Amino acid sequence: MKYKPFWKPSKKVIEHSNIFKMMQQHGFNNYQDFWKWSVTQKDSFWEETLQNLAIKLQQKYTSIVDVSNGVENPQWLKNAKLNIVDSCFQNDDDSIAIIFQKEGGQLQKVSQKELLELVNRIANGLLKIGLKKGDRIAIDMPMTLEAVAIYLAGIKAGMPIVTIADSFTPNEIAVRLKITKPSIIFTQDVLKRAGKELPLFQKIVDANAPKAVVLEVSEKTINLRSHDMYWTDFVSSNTEFETVIQHPDDIITILFSSGTTGEPKAIPWTHTTPIKGASDGYYHQDIHKNDVVCWPTNLGWMMGPWLVFAALINKATIALYYGAPMGEEFGEFVQYAKVTMLGVIPSFVKYWQHTKCMENFNWDTIKCFSSTGEVSNPNEMEYLMQLANKKPVIEYCGGTEIGGGYVTSTVVQPNIASTFSTQALGGEFVLLDENNNKTTKGELFLLPPIMGLSNTLLNRNHFEVYYKNTPKFEGNLTRRHGDQLLQLENGYYKAQGRVDDAMNLGGIKVSSVQIEAVLNKLSFVKEAAAIAVSPKDGGPSLLVVYYVENPTEVTKEERLQQAKEVVRKQLNPLFKVSDLVKIEKLPRTASNKVMRRTLRDLYENE
Repeated sequence: MKYKPFWKPSKKVIEHSNIFKMMQQHGFNNYQDFWKWSVTQKDSFWEETLQNLAIKLQQKYTSIVDVSNGVENPQWLKNAKLNIVDSCFQNDDDSIAIIFQKEGGQLQKVSQKELLELVNRIANGLLKIGLKKGDRIAIDMPMTLEAVAIYLAGIKAGMPIVTIADSFTPNEIAVRLKITKPSIIFTQDVLKRAGKELPLFQKIVDANAPKAVVLEVSEKTINLRSHDMYWTDFVSSNTEFETVIQHPDDIITILFSSGTTGEPKAIPWTHTTPIKGASDGYYHQDIHKNDVVCWPTNLGWMMGPWLVFAALINKATIALYYGAPMGEEFGEFVQYAKVTMLGVIPSFVKYWQHTKCMENFNWDTIKCFSSTGEVSNPNEMEYLMQLANKKPVIEYCGGTEIGGGYVTSTVVQPNIASTFSTQALGGEFVLLDENNNKTTKGELFLLPPIMGLSNTLLNRNHFEVYYKNTPKFEGNLTRRHGDQLLQLENGYYKAQGRVDDAMNLGGIKVSSVQIEAVLNKLSFVKEAAAIAVSPKDGGPSLLVVYYVENPTEVTKEERLQQAKEVVRKQLNPLFKVSDLVKIEKLPRTASNKVMRRTLRDLYENE
């Protein structure tokens, strides 16, 4: 199959790009030569990247990376001292740090100085209620000005942040609180969505959360528990706070990602992880000083923290719309906020194309889009490009345990819809077949060390999850990730879904086992197997469930409805069961493991 570029960079675009400036400094005329240099000369690449990002160090490192304990246990910025939040406040005081809009509201702008003062007031509030360095703080909130400020304040005070998505059910919240044991949780009374008020504080209560600090956004009153407090009573009036300086490997954030068992992996980010995300933003999304970066997301997903650091470290503005990005008000927000880089998940674009809701807006300030979370559809991505007068889509794929992307695109290469043009700068991977030979279609294995890769897990053995029994490549240790890619004749890549039991639904990574656990409670289900199926024309995966029947009077239509309802209520409203298929017997390996790949092939070939 021939893939034709839908967009080619002009000389002006190339010469304005951050990548071109660095290529020019080193005399590279070919991008691939530059990428190769970034992985063969890691010390030089990351040293210059730290300078490009103006990463603020209180004490300089003695080496960029030390692998004396093995590439699986690297020490990045050895012996340095820093707090990554200090690198987020290096623009002018009156520069716009955050621009936001509530549903039905007006654009509001917050300067860097105003954001820093709010961060300091929150950090002082944490000390005022008796918290100390090392105590964990949970956030279960939508992506708002306050959420971003709380996130930065906790890290600035040396208190790791536990991030929980506001869409989670009480059960999912409880699981994450049990793993991380935070001292306090920040939340809102309700979520405002499309004119409705959805409970949020009540979910915290139902999850038996610790002391809560509650922001009021509703006119209705709620009953706090005796140990809870309102936001207005929490925030200090003191706008000065001295940053807690730490070691590069100290934990700043705990995020969650599904593995192949029911309990999510608790993945710590350190002070070096944001450097990976910010460098991707600098090189691949081509973020410049005073650009406006919008990516509808949540702190509970890695793109939330990524957005905070990729924007602020690059001296850009974070653009936050408080409602769902599905209606005309969001399109208007993008127009009037003068967004320059708009991040999406393919499901958004599918909806926009179907409803045509974004076609009346002027998005000419957008320089590029970026898409992540799901496999995209070429037709929909070309439609997206046209919404901003034919601007490129930076396809971006990575993981919570990577801190950014491993495969991506650039603004200096031709843009082919729904393909990745390159491995991410500073990182390398190899595609291997079932016999562990290099191939053009196979499972990808990362080649450590790579800045941003996790070194620990709170609730799993890190080595067993990522390195145990992985194949060697040219004598080097490889790291497991679970994605499958196809490399095209022109060197570009296409995503081919997962090779393990995880799947991406609505931009969220979830384990098949988690879905099956709730489905197996249904009266008509003896046992179930959940799979993600790629639509024939490409695009976001569909959730399909095979099940062995328990004798029942429940009709076929009622069964599908019950399956949809139990997944929506007990896991996530964004997970939609698209089909329910009865099977006499689930295919299994000799060790009794369900062969989900066989089920995928069976469904796709029907």
